[in-house]
Amino acid sequence: MSVISARLAPRSIRKDAEFVRQAPSPLYDNLRAEMVSLVLAPGSVINRIDIQNRFGVSSTPVRDALMRLADEGLVDVVPQSATRVSLIDVGKAREAQFLRRALELEAIRTISDDADKAVVAELRDLIVAQKDAAAGEDFPAFDRFDGEFHRRIFEAAGVADLYQLMRLRSGHIDRIRRLHLPVPGKMQEVVRAHGAIVKAVAAHDAAEAQVRMRDHLSRSLAYIPALRERHPGHFKT
Repeated sequence: MSVISARLAPRSIRKDAEFVRQAPSPLYDNLRAEMVSLVLAPGSVINRIDIQNRFGVSSTPVRDALMRLADEGLVDVVPQSATRVSLIDVGKAREAQFLRRALELEAIRTISDDADKAVVAELRDLIVAQKDAAAGEDFPAFDRFDGEFHRRIFEAAGVADLYQLMRLRSGHIDRIRRLHLPVPGKMQEVVRAHGAIVKAVAAHDAAEAQVRMRDHLSRSLAYIPALRERHPGHFKT
């Protein structure tokens, strides 16, 4: 590693860690949720005055929230021009997938080695909630329970902050997942994958849990060509 890289990498890590420690921002959370759920579509112009009026806040919280989202790569801020929701960057999505696999495979191994019955029960409850959301085609609820499922794995492994750090880099792949979610059978596929993961965890089979998790986390990018064809305006060229 060059001297420059060695100096830059720690700063980037420290910046992410500082971000995780910041006080929760409802405005940031709401705007991020709207971007990831595609309510605010990739490429759309962000009207700051509209945001102020919708959420009843001043310009400062809006500016701060957009700066945080820009750091995540979800917003493009161009001086003297419009602020826009970023287009989906497939390269960034691949990086996020790589990071997530590395972290979550280790997390699932950790909890499988000494599976706590209460954790297994919580994960199964979340799968039931996902089934109900899928049956009602409630995509926002399904996505919320999906996030809770994976967050709980990190918490059970004792590395909750790593989930938040991972989330800071997941905006592009999260939007790809959300684009794919309405495809018939996708939600049921996710439910089955989660069930297989939890079954392996409950059996203390770390190797099988990792195999199941790797397969689950590796599927999103396979659908990019079809999604790009359906939604060409959403992707960065």
